[in-house]
Amino acid sequence: MSWIMSLVRPELSGIKPYVPGKPIDEVKRELGLETVVKLASNENPYKVPDAVLEAAKRALSEMHRYPDAASYHLVRAIAKKLGVSPDEVIVGNGSEYIIDTLMKVFVSPGDEVVYAVPSFVVYRIAASVMGAKRVEVPCKDYRHDLEAMAEAITDKTKLVFVCNPNNPTGTIVRRDELDQFFASVEGKRLLVVMDEAYFEYAKDPNYPDGLQYFRRYGNVVVLRTFSKIYGLAGLRIGYGIAPKEIVSIYNTIREVFAVNVVAQAAALAALKEDAYVSWVSMKVYEEKKKLYEALSKMGLPYVESEANFVLIKVRDSKLAFEEMLKRGVVVRPTDSFDLPNHIRVTVGTPEENEVFLKALKELLPLLR
Repeated sequence: MSWIMSLVRPELSGIKPYVPGKPIDEVKRELGLETVVKLASNENPYKVPDAVLEAAKRALSEMHRYPDAASYHLVRAIAKKLGVSPDEVIVGNGSEYIIDTLMKVFVSPGDEVVYAVPSFVVYRIAASVMGAKRVEVPCKDYRHDLEAMAEAITDKTKLVFVCNPNNPTGTIVRRDELDQFFASVEGKRLLVVMDEAYFEYAKDPNYPDGLQYFRRYGNVVVLRTFSKIYGLAGLRIGYGIAPKEIVSIYNTIREVFAVNVVAQAAALAALKEDAYVSWVSMKVYEEKKKLYEALSKMGLPYVESEANFVLIKVRDSKLAFEEMLKRGVVVRPTDSFDLPNHIRVTVGTPEENEVFLKALKELLPLLR
């Protein structure tokens, strides 16, 4: 029935799907490997605290019931922790879901969505689905060119995404740059979305907190997640801070049960684990420095990162991915990010990083 495809919305033609990191079990099965190290998806490699695990286990006893559609307790806990009103908090099935829903709220066919490239590929996919004009502003030295992004804004611009730290480069926009950007767009009828999925990893003193801009301006949404440093990637739960009017319309069109019962319970417990978050952030920082030192000795260029991953320059992204895979190491080829000569590597445990560096040394003649 070839005619079925004629029913598909024309906006969907040509969209390249998001490519997730390969699951460990699949790699083992395909290549007959006993041990596989996954460093492709920017996950927290350290197990969550016992209190979080126990909260999730207790929630399983309620799995026969629908979850709280409003995420009442979690929303109020997030609001209290961040010093905002519960009416300014949105939650969803991961940050990607929130991005998709914001697109549905604000973007009509022909509207413009501005974002940097390379950056989180979901911006491109979600904008395409809505029939928006994608305004892709090239990064400058792997960093957002906020001046060029401001210049790219027109009367048709609805959303501007600033990924900070940026995925896949790990770079940040500094406070002074963001100040200047907001000054240049103040008064324009658009929404600035600060995507801060890796917020807790950033240690640069010039790294800006998006909440300051949310409080200062009326057209800012700040996105964060429990999937990264909190270690709840498998439960899929993201959250955001937005003006009350936006939260109201968001809640009108979102899925009724957007966050499952286990995710709500685990996230509520995770919010109390400040010591764990600080410990993970410091462990990643220390391991990242070791990776930098090893990469420098091998003569492989890399981009200094404020996130939990490192972008490494290689001769061929796909070749590096395939050869690392044969050695039981899953990294992220970045050709889908328009970076055909790089790989993105998550900072793992000390043991995982050693396995990665050993494989990297074996492949140096193919990589440089």
